[in-house]
Amino acid sequence: MKKIIVLVITIFLFSECSTVPITGRKRVNFVSDSQVLPASFAQYSSFLEENKLSTNRTMSNQIKDVGKNISAAVDRFMRANNMVSEANSYKWEFNLIEDKTVNAWCMPGGKVVFYTGIMPICDNENGVAAVMGHEVAHAFAKHGQERMSQGQLQQIGGLAVALGTSGKDSESQQIWNTAFGIGSGLGMLKFSRVHEQEADRLGLVFMLMAGYDGTEAAEVWVRMSENSGGGSTPEILSTHPSNASRIQDLRTYLPTAKKYAAQYNANGVVK
Repeated sequence: MKKIIVLVITIFLFSECSTVPITGRKRVNFVSDSQVLPASFAQYSSFLEENKLSTNRTMSNQIKDVGKNISAAVDRFMRANNMVSEANSYKWEFNLIEDKTVNAWCMPGGKVVFYTGIMPICDNENGVAAVMGHEVAHAFAKHGQERMSQGQLQQIGGLAVALGTSGKDSESQQIWNTAFGIGSGLGMLKFSRVHEQEADRLGLVFMLMAGYDGTEAAEVWVRMSENSGGGSTPEILSTHPSNASRIQDLRTYLPTAKKYAAQYNANGVVK
């Protein structure tokens, strides 16, 4: 039974493996856009009905303008790289919500929200572009769909452990189930950190393609670190890399991102 389960999972993983454009990372995603996007769009509409849009026209227009520029860069990349159907599936929308929470997000399919609480961290248009690029990159790389797939695989793994230990005594079963729970939990956190770093890097490429100053991406996280007072959860137990790790990685990756952006831009002009 255990061998059959392992074989089925292995075949399934290989059959559903794809590559994230630009970064080249292999991912497992068996959740289709047709499954996710209608629900994503409906949830976004419900969210806007239940939350107050900012009345600050200057900041709201900035979010929309930067979002338009970043999404145009993403769209240009997709259409130039045989991703036309994916490009057509995005329904871009950018809104600023009146909320002191320091946060922003992008749902699958290009539905973006910024909270007014993150605007002081962004500080300027390039900072907004850095956060926008990062959030849009999550949707571009299909991190939401990948996490849904990982969650389903985690359930399959739990079932495999249960079946594999069914003939053992209760103490052995408890040990194996506990080990699986801890190991899979930390594994999911690691995948989340991988997603965050990937979104940082992809977002940097996209903001550069849109003509923004990429040096500001790291500075956003400098301000984020200052805003948090320097305290943070240990990286191994966090879904996000530490602020220090992100700052260093963004600064180190900037020359590479500039090369990619110049390559993908039609005119090759990058700040």
